[in-house]
Amino acid sequence: MRRNLVIITSFMLGMSFFGLLGCDNSRNITTICKNNPEICADLHKDGWCMREKTKLIQNRFDLKDNLNPTGKQLYLQLTYLEDYSRCIELASGVQHIIHTNRTADRARAFRLSTQNLSLLQEQTRERQDPFMSYYQWTRFGDTAALNRLLDLENTGEVTDPFLLAQVATYYSNRNAIKAQQLYLKVFAEIQYDDFDVNWLLGLASTYRQTQELEKTYMLTKANLLLTQQKYSEDKMLALIGGNKSLAAELDSYAENLIDSLKNGKYPTSTVRYWLEPQAQGTAKPALDASVDEK
Repeated sequence: MRRNLVIITSFMLGMSFFGLLGCDNSRNITTICKNNPEICADLHKDGWCMREKTKLIQNRFDLKDNLNPTGKQLYLQLTYLEDYSRCIELASGVQHIIHTNRTADRARAFRLSTQNLSLLQEQTRERQDPFMSYYQWTRFGDTAALNRLLDLENTGEVTDPFLLAQVATYYSNRNAIKAQQLYLKVFAEIQYDDFDVNWLLGLASTYRQTQELEKTYMLTKANLLLTQQKYSEDKMLALIGGNKSLAAELDSYAENLIDSLKNGKYPTSTVRYWLEPQAQGTAKPALDASVDEK
């Protein structure tokens, strides 16, 4: 495989030259496109898909002079391009009655985005780092990539919380204890902005498999509080034998968990030591529903 990957596409062959001239370091995409037109040449020009286009442009700008991108950087480039392509595909079907050129421009952008995505996928197929192994497994059903990812996790080479959560999800119906360990590690390391509330249900499922139903209830309730979904109180109570007094304590613990995740204090929180007694090297503490000091 070529050492110097083409990150953007064949449209961007002149990027190194532009990089030598210098550019505005602003993250504003108008400025980026003005100073680095090669970054935006294949994208549409109107206001559709602005969120997806912004992320893609900013990521391209970040990588424009990077000859040795990491697996995570490549993964983000691929996923941002996927998101953009999906969005512009829908937008390309919207007919502009007056400015028909805008419709044609979006159709052009969609065609180019699919070509560029295929090109970048092909250029990264030989990568064997954790992020690209995960991508190859989830996009192409590559079992060799999956096994490689699991091996990398077992040897401690998977450290990114997002990837650890994906491996935890894989194990959730195969090895509950392993999945618990991974989810708990993620909770202790992830920034809340990157936290996926579905991981609460994933961890709850593993505790249900190990018959730790108080923890199952608490994690499920935390998910419900965050998502504001409707639920059956009777079914929730059934998890803990209809004990309403215990439910009230566990509800407070769910709020404690949410607060500790949001304010970044989960690693030293009471709720962590309740979920994961070994984190403090002691036996499971008595259930204390008080909220940790903020």
